Parts: sequence; C-alpha cells; structure tokens
Amino acid sequence: MCKLLWAGIAFLAQPLPVAQIPTRARTPQGDYISWREHLIDDQQLNGGIPIRGGDGVQMADFDKDGHLDIVSVHEDSSHVRLAFGSNNPDRWTLATLAEGKEAAAAEDAAVADLNGDGWTDIIVACELDHLIYFQNPGSSAAVRAGKWPRVAPASARNRGSFIRVFFADLNRDGRPEVTAANKGEQLPTINPATQKDPKLKPKEISWFAPPRNPLDANGWKENVLARVSIPINVQPADLDGDGDLDLLGGARGEGRCLIFENVTPKGGAIAFKEHPFRTTPHKAVYAFMADFADFNEDGRLDAVMNESRTNLAWYEQPKSFDQPWIVHSIGTVAPDNATGIRIADINNDGRPDVITGGYSQDPRDRDAPPLTPDVVAGRIAWFENPGDVTKPHPAKQWIRHDISRTRRGMYDAFLARDIDGDGDVDFVATRGNSGNFDGVFWLEQVRSKQPAKSFQPARAIESAHLPLP
Repeated sequence: MCKLLWAGIAFLAQPLPVAQIPTRARTPQGDYISWREHLIDDQQLNGGIPIRGGDGVQMADFDKDGHLDIVSVHEDSSHVRLAFGSNNPDRWTLATLAEGKEAAAAEDAAVADLNGDGWTDIIVACELDHLIYFQNPGSSAAVRAGKWPRVAPASARNRGSFIRVFFADLNRDGRPEVTAANKGEQLPTINPATQKDPKLKPKEISWFAPPRNPLDANGWKENVLARVSIPINVQPADLDGDGDLDLLGGARGEGRCLIFENVTPKGGAIAFKEHPFRTTPHKAVYAFMADFADFNEDGRLDAVMNESRTNLAWYEQPKSFDQPWIVHSIGTVAPDNATGIRIADINNDGRPDVITGGYSQDPRDRDAPPLTPDVVAGRIAWFENPGDVTKPHPAKQWIRHDISRTRRGMYDAFLARDIDGDGDVDFVATRGNSGNFDGVFWLEQVRSKQPAKSFQPARAIESAHLPLP
C-alpha cells in the first residue's frame, strides 16, 4: 500500500509539458491568452511531398483574389512552396513553385512587385548556390499552377551560399532593389576561441540593381557594400527616421554588426555610409535575426536581437550612429535557443511584445533520447512588454509566456497577421528539424474568460512535448 501511495505521489509530482500548463497571459481586459495550432502545408496535407527544413516565409495576395497567400522555403528538401488562402483560414490550396537544383537549400524569400505590372513577384536566397527571381505570370490559373517565369541572375550564380534576401526601394523611385548576404558556403566553420578561420575568405554584403526586365539574367548589377567573415544579414529599415531605408548587416565570423546609412542624394546614385554597431555594455552581436520597433518612443527605431544563444535583448538606438547602442535585456529561454524573432502587440495593450522560436538538437527524424527537460528543444515563447522598459533595471521585468516545447522543432520565421479576422494577432510560421512534422502552420491566438492550456497542437501524433527544465 505504501509503495503504491509513493508511486502515486511521484506520478503527480511530474512537471507538466509546456503545452499543458494553464496560461497566465492576459489582455488588459482580463481575458486569458492561449494558442491553437493549424497546419497549412506538410507531408500529410500535400499528398506526400516530403518538404523538410522550413525556413523563410512571406505573405501577399499573389493571385489577386482578395486573400493573403504564402510563399515558404524549405532548406533541407530544396523546395519553394505556395499556399493560396481562401475565406476559410483552414483551407489552403498548395503548389510547388520550385524544387531541386534551382531551389538548392532555399533559405529565405522576399516579395514585391519588381517589374511594375501590379502583380507581386518573389525572390529566393539559396544556401547552396544563387539568388533566383520568380516573376508573377499575371493570371490566376498560372499563378496557382506554379508556372512562374524565373531566372537566376548571372551576377548571383555559383556564389556558394546566399543566406538572407530582401526587396527594398533604396532610392525611393518606386522600383525595389534587392539586398542579400552571401556567406560563401552552407556550413562555414570558425575557431570558437578567435572567431576567425584564416582559410575563410571575406564574402559579400551587397545590393543588386535589377534591370528594367528582371528576367534579363545578365542585367542584374551587384554593388558590394562590405566584405566580411561569414555575412549573415543585410536587413532594410529606416533606422534614422529620415524617410529612406538604411541597412543592418551582420558578420557571424566576426561577431559584429554594421550599419549602412543611406545617404543617397535626391535623384542621385544610391550611396551608403558604413558605421560600426557598438553596444554598451559590449556584446558580440551579429544580427542573424532582427526586428525593429521604437520601444522608448523617441522617434528612432530600436532593434531586438540575440544577446546570446539563449537570451534576447532590445538595443536602444542612440542619437547618432557613431554612439553605442544601449543593451536592455528582455529575457532567456535557456537551455533552448532564441532564434526566430518577431515584434507585435500580442495582448493589445499598445506596447510591442516579442515572440521567439528556437532550434532543437539532432536527430531530426525521430525523438531520440534524451527526452529529459534539460535537452535543447524546439520552444516557442513570447515576452510581454511591461512598459517603462528604458530603465537599466525597471521595476517591472518582461514576462515570458511559454507556448510549446517539443523534442524536435526549428522555428526561423514568424509573420504577425490576423489570420482569422477576429481582431487579435496570430502568427504564420515555418517548422524544421522535425522530419515529417516539418512544414508551415499558423498559431491562432485564443482568448477566454478562464485559463486554458497554453497550446493546443494540431496533431494527435507529435514529437514529444517536454516540460520546462
């Protein structure tokens, strides 16, 4: 009897998986916030196409039917996929835009109307070769069939490893340019002690000027902004609030960021002035992922980036790019990674919050031991902005709300959208590191008068849900 009693007590004492913990997150009106997963594209939904390694994701109305559509890229299986929306947020029409060599380790995507015909086009960065541009064919049937004319610009071919890509109108002439970072090879290695490898040649952070006809492969002109060790980002944002787009660059091999201030004269040639990104206190920041908001309401954009592998911080922009950015801690998801980053007002209190997702450890095709809480897992969490966040040690700290934590999961990209039209922010995201659970999904924000479980998964069979360490 005693043994049975002690066994029962031990069973009851086991910590709950994150998904089953009752949520503590609330709106200013007192409603509780939890999350429900909805699948958009994966092997079970798409007729057995084994898409693997979900990375970049973007949304636009590609077929002009009034509903937002999705382009997603999948690095491990070399796929570019389309999902066409409808008036039902759980009904998507799926198609493959590219696969194989032309989508070699597709890592990132951007969307814009590049040729000015009123239809949204796509550009993709591939980690095993090139940039590739997809021109919207301009008819709904061809759009949905994935029959898009395409070209890999000659200046971006055989380059090794493009990691990020963005459309950005750098000279405000109404036609976007393209910014991209090329790290040279898919898995460059560096010496952890020195952060340098003498065999690694500096690679390019660049912007590309497309020709009037973007399908002219030889017309794309590359303009190199800098050559650094393992370029990892070149993200546009109007950092100084002067109406043009500046660029935040990242050099992983050097553990540093660079600011390219847009100094293009009116009607003149595109030009940038480079500034070092210094911080106080000093942090080795390289901006693999970043997002921007004006946290202290001083009219200048601040940045959210990693403070370390497991920690997030927001970086307060100084009055001048030559001054150091002030580091303000947001919080940690240790022992997990904080990788994907998106800023949004999640609880509708008027303040920018932050959602993050991380990378689990190998293997990717099964839940291999250990299944213990201290393993580096795939976690999704969001941090609630407490207000008055500019003080070095604010009385109110950012509050972490954990959504889910599974043995396998990789969450690179989040898009903040009200997918179901109920007035609150949902998220569209990709998943990797998870075998046949890889793909595209959306997180529905659910509000209730009583606490609910933090997360309702879409699958009955799933990678093991884990508790917090």
